[in-house]
Amino acid sequence: MADSFDLIVIGSGPGGYVAAIRASQLGQKVAIVERELLGGICLNWGCIPTKALLKSGEKYESLSHLKDYGLSAEKIGFDFDAIIARSRGVAKQLNAGVGFLMKKNKIEVIEGTASLQKGQGAPKVVVALKAGGSRTVEAKAVMLAVGARARALPQIGLEADGDRIWAYREAMAPKFLPKSIVVIGSGAIGIEFGSFYRALGVEVTVVEALPRILPVEDEEVSTAARKSFEKRGFNFRVGAKVTKLAKSGKGVQVSIEADGKTETLDAEVCISAVGITANTDGIGLEALGVEMDRGHIKIDGHCQTNVKGLYAIGDCAGAPWLAHKASHEGIHAAEHIAGFKTPHLNSPIAGCTYSQPQIASVGLTEQAAKDAGREVKVGRFPFKVNGKAIASGDTDGFVKTIFDAKTGALLGAHMIGHEVTEMIQGYVTAITMEATEEEMHGIVYPHPTMSEAMHEAALDAYGRMIHL
Repeated sequence: MADSFDLIVIGSGPGGYVAAIRASQLGQKVAIVERELLGGICLNWGCIPTKALLKSGEKYESLSHLKDYGLSAEKIGFDFDAIIARSRGVAKQLNAGVGFLMKKNKIEVIEGTASLQKGQGAPKVVVALKAGGSRTVEAKAVMLAVGARARALPQIGLEADGDRIWAYREAMAPKFLPKSIVVIGSGAIGIEFGSFYRALGVEVTVVEALPRILPVEDEEVSTAARKSFEKRGFNFRVGAKVTKLAKSGKGVQVSIEADGKTETLDAEVCISAVGITANTDGIGLEALGVEMDRGHIKIDGHCQTNVKGLYAIGDCAGAPWLAHKASHEGIHAAEHIAGFKTPHLNSPIAGCTYSQPQIASVGLTEQAAKDAGREVKVGRFPFKVNGKAIASGDTDGFVKTIFDAKTGALLGAHMIGHEVTEMIQGYVTAITMEATEEEMHGIVYPHPTMSEAMHEAALDAYGRMIHL
């Protein structure tokens, strides 16, 4: 006889464990299945430990500018092993925190690898236990929060080997500090790793197949980011196709084609950041007849699949591949399973890149708004004339806002600069609350703060900017 629950969640990343907690709060009997570590990739090998690395890099890099603040220090240096150890310690602490939350909320944790089989209602879950043997569990609903892994391109040799070709795990806990790296892919992951290693003095070359770096960002932000990164010593190859990757001696050779010309880049290490592949293989989805879309699970506005009682959230259910999107979907799905009459998912999802400078955005880019046939009003404000930014020495970057010219609705906002990832939520709230330029102009921002640039950018879209 199979054990019975109200909800079984497969995967304990930021979508899965949050969904399990919300379901428990609603009186559901919940089990969560995890094959590796509580917290999933995000807490253990992604979002959190990378930010620990980036903070170390940021602090070390800032030491070279002490003179600008009237300060001085001697024998400046770093201990690479200690930097990595700190990052792993942060991950371990948060992993333990998720374990505590599972106990607090009376959620049963089943350690093992899950697969699905047809059941009377929702699919049955068969777990190959870490400790050996198997266990079959059933529930009124099953939620897939199985996440994704780094994409490999073995046909050109782009496949992590733990030696000279790294994906995110190897880049986060390397055995040595290379003198040079080639990063393939200029999305958030590639740029963040490039930013960390460049801060420690590593020669960094980023290869991007599309015509500009950070291609999902607004073009003005992308252009400004490239200029800023190049000032820090980054090298870029854009519009470049990687044709072959080969290990050579104590390094790698990356062959690329761009504008009809070929080039070979030599480095000690290559970091692959070419996207992700959903962890949807080998868990029984085909036998159940689950509808898929290019390897991702198709869901409706409540995260339901086409199979009765089966839900999917987070990376395995499609873009955007962001932890906060997974958490939001997990809570929504848990409430829907519990019988709440929740509206369909429609909240705007912000994107953040934690490089130096940081990049953050929400909503439509200027080009996307125009392509959608919207008449727009665009506002901009640079940090170089913001009082707090000047006092802090963080004047790089700007804020850009995009409004619908007819309705005044805020359509999108884009930022590049110091700690803009902490500021973007103001615009997320505005779009969620359907704010217009009138509400945006009427908000009083504290002074002095860098967030005042958000106000000025909204004012600028309507010719009302004050401080420039």
